[in-house]
Amino acid sequence: MTSTETTTESEDSGPSGYAAARLRLLQEKAQSGPPRRAALARLTDDWLTGLFTAAAEHAGVRGAALVAVGGYGRGELSPRSDLDLLLLHDGSADAGALAALADRIWYPVWDLGLSLDHSVRTPGEARGTAGEDLKVQLGLLDARAVAGDLGLVAGLRTAILADWRNQAPRRLPALDELCRERAERMGELQFLLEPDLKEARGGLRDATALRAVAASWVADAPREGLAEARRTLLDARDALHLTTGRATDRLGLQEQDQVAEALGLLDADVLLRQVYEAARTVSYATDVTWREVNRVLRARSVRPRLRAMLGGGKAVPERTPLADGVVEADGEVVLARAARPEKDPVLTLRAAAAAAESGLPLSRHLVRHLAAAARPLPVPWPAEAREELVTLLGAGESTVGVWEALESEGIITRLLPDWERVHCRPQRNPVHTWTVDRHLVETAVRAASLTRRVHRPDLLLIAALLHDIGKGWPGDHSAAGEVIARDMAARIGFDKHDVGIVATLVRHHLLLVETATRRDLDDPATVRSVATAVGSASTLELLHALTEADALATGPAAWSSWRASLVADLVKRVAAVLAGEAPQEPEPAAPGAEQERLAIEALRTGEPVLSLHTQPGPPADDGEPEPVGVELLIALPDRPGVLPAAAGVLALHRLTVRAAELRAVELPTEVGDSADLLLLSWRVAAEYGSLPQAARLRADLVRALDGSLDIRARLAEREAAYPRRRGVKAPPPRVTVAAAGSRLATVIEVRAQDAPGLLHRIGRALEQSAVRVRSAHVSTLGANAVDAFYVTGTDGEPLPEVRAAEVAKEVEKALG
Repeated sequence: MTSTETTTESEDSGPSGYAAARLRLLQEKAQSGPPRRAALARLTDDWLTGLFTAAAEHAGVRGAALVAVGGYGRGELSPRSDLDLLLLHDGSADAGALAALADRIWYPVWDLGLSLDHSVRTPGEARGTAGEDLKVQLGLLDARAVAGDLGLVAGLRTAILADWRNQAPRRLPALDELCRERAERMGELQFLLEPDLKEARGGLRDATALRAVAASWVADAPREGLAEARRTLLDARDALHLTTGRATDRLGLQEQDQVAEALGLLDADVLLRQVYEAARTVSYATDVTWREVNRVLRARSVRPRLRAMLGGGKAVPERTPLADGVVEADGEVVLARAARPEKDPVLTLRAAAAAAESGLPLSRHLVRHLAAAARPLPVPWPAEAREELVTLLGAGESTVGVWEALESEGIITRLLPDWERVHCRPQRNPVHTWTVDRHLVETAVRAASLTRRVHRPDLLLIAALLHDIGKGWPGDHSAAGEVIARDMAARIGFDKHDVGIVATLVRHHLLLVETATRRDLDDPATVRSVATAVGSASTLELLHALTEADALATGPAAWSSWRASLVADLVKRVAAVLAGEAPQEPEPAAPGAEQERLAIEALRTGEPVLSLHTQPGPPADDGEPEPVGVELLIALPDRPGVLPAAAGVLALHRLTVRAAELRAVELPTEVGDSADLLLLSWRVAAEYGSLPQAARLRADLVRALDGSLDIRARLAEREAAYPRRRGVKAPPPRVTVAAAGSRLATVIEVRAQDAPGLLHRIGRALEQSAVRVRSAHVSTLGANAVDAFYVTGTDGEPLPEVRAAEVAKEVEKALG
């Protein structure tokens, strides 16, 4: 839009002229970002000026002004932003005239459907309200005259700024607390799959808070990259408003591709990465700024007492040595006066390790100085540098803040160039709590607490830092990561043998948990395959610790007592093989006492019988065994349809199946013949609430088997009501035959979206394929189910290759 067009349109102060001009501006592709926000603010100013001038003349009000506050006051109007307006007056007009003036301004705004936050106050009333309401005061810091008495507005601005600076010792801690409460409630923008661009930590609210701190003259935020970060978040919000047509700040999954396209980005992942990087910049600036604010306020409160004690002399901060060239001063880690980063390439890692070990933050000035002046490390690194990196990673929780400070100035990617690929990279699996880079650091933090369990803690920590480094590359991230980790470990200075161990750990970091939860541990082929991949007892020890650290750093859905017990059992079996013991071939095990009791009862009655009991796990920290699930035993005469019927009944009662074993046994009858019985041993857990009564489960199982309970219809009702994230389309199910999975059976692996009755549908498909299920191993991570079924033909032998592929295809078709 040209300036001539803008002037012509603004001459019509009516709603239709403004609405048409606004629409043309928002549809103009050539203008976006800050220029469009500023143009929209100017256009709105012109319209409101016309409204105010006509309304003031009509009402006969003098000594009044229309004031923009908040984002509108800063001249930053997004397409669906609220209009925050203050009608300021000197108190000379009567209430009726003021009401008439306000109505002639507010109603045209409402008539256009624009959101309006409005108030009518004198300067004294505005100051009084600001003194009582921190949010009002923050909005008035950006007050800007739109129309009317400019001197009145200038006087208010001067008074508000003076009040803010005078009250800083009281108001800034309150603002800090307000920001912390919001962060606790809304989460961290840089790690959310559907972030709130305004309210989440690192969002636009925090950027505004930093402006307020700067206005107090107590401290100033780091300026590097902050303006660009704000622009990135504002641009994303503009595109979100235009895409949705709504005043929303939440970047939902269903809108991300459209927002990315509107911003000219390749895809939603590129969009999220840009947003995360911006949020990280704001978050780091927030940390640094509030640390400085608290330091200054503490110093102000202590200074008078110190001056009295020292006879008026100036206090000198105490400097405590931490490491060679590194000292603590005023609660931060800074360089010693004699330090020379340009001559000491290890100084950066030494300072970081000292800060993490002492639980202190790195001074922002130190980080910037090291980024600018530090001499690059030689490749491979010297032993001291490698040791300092291990010390940094082994410090635990305090590692995170130090690592983020180094990342903020690009030091990490300078030390480890391959880190750039995972920096701020989103993970779209909802099981993951963090971005890829933060997950790697969190895994190292978790591994730090497990270092007493292994003989080579340095290799554990490095493998934890690198285990997902392949996620920045195409293909299987474990295979890609093995190659990258080999190069990075050599760069860090490990010898050839240790480099090989790190590469093996990265290549197989998912091996233990996937095998333990998806394969039959009684099958010798399972244990031998893991032993072959791991190679040595020392590597197995490290892999066990890495598996736990990785799962704990992923999120609460990735680790449990049940998973831990399965992994520990697998590790014990593999360790025995690596020690030279041959895995025992499984023999048909005789039923246990409880199973035998149930089988005899089922033979006597000719109907299903079952029992439920809690299964204890390994002792917890307090010495008490922690339950790892509930064992459900079922015995019934052998007949078709048992697996889908039992799985359907469990789904109806909201029981999650974690593992299942089916076994046929023969028992003698009273007349001397034998009868075939099925024994089902299930490990289950309640989705929520208490366990159902065994009698109810049995009654429903009887009804499901005789056809009087329509499992499919009941589960369809449940599935229709199953909560799904709006706009998220799950990938199609995938069913494969595991190569060399077992010598005793064919392993069919199913990967699908978890939902009520999934195991029932799989059981029906396998039943219709005329195969027998020997055992099932069920694993669920978030919304994803990965289930493995050991199946045989009716002769009890593994399926031929062609037949196995047909069964997999039939199951996949049934689930699609």
